[in-house]
Amino acid sequence: MRYVAAYLLAVLGGNDSPALKDLKKILDSVGIETDDERLKKVIGELNGKNIEDVIAQGNSKLASLPSGGAVAVSASAGPAAPAAGGSAPAAAEEKKKEEKKEESEESDDDMGFGLFD
Repeated sequence: MRYVAAYLLAVLGGNDSPALKDLKKILDSVGIETDDERLKKVIGELNGKNIEDVIAQGNSKLASLPSGGAVAVSASAGPAAPAAGGSAPAAAEEKKKEEKKEESEESDDDMGFGLFD
């Protein structure tokens, strides 16, 4: 990702086809070590392409992926559906387990340190 970012910075800076040394200069300026093979791969894949077109193609591909919220809703709806077909106490019991699980996860968030400790 850092190599793609360096390539994009070079293009935004006015260099339509950045070379290996151009990307190394950008990455070295912020203290990032470079891998020549990876840099060559990025340059080979993006050289000669219009960056705006590449970004537009990537955005259209990302738009077709499901978002995290939709997956979480369907995952939480799955276990609740069989419980609804059973008895009401079983559904309440599952809900209590879920609440306890959420509480235990929240208590681990601070890892024993408070904001003002």
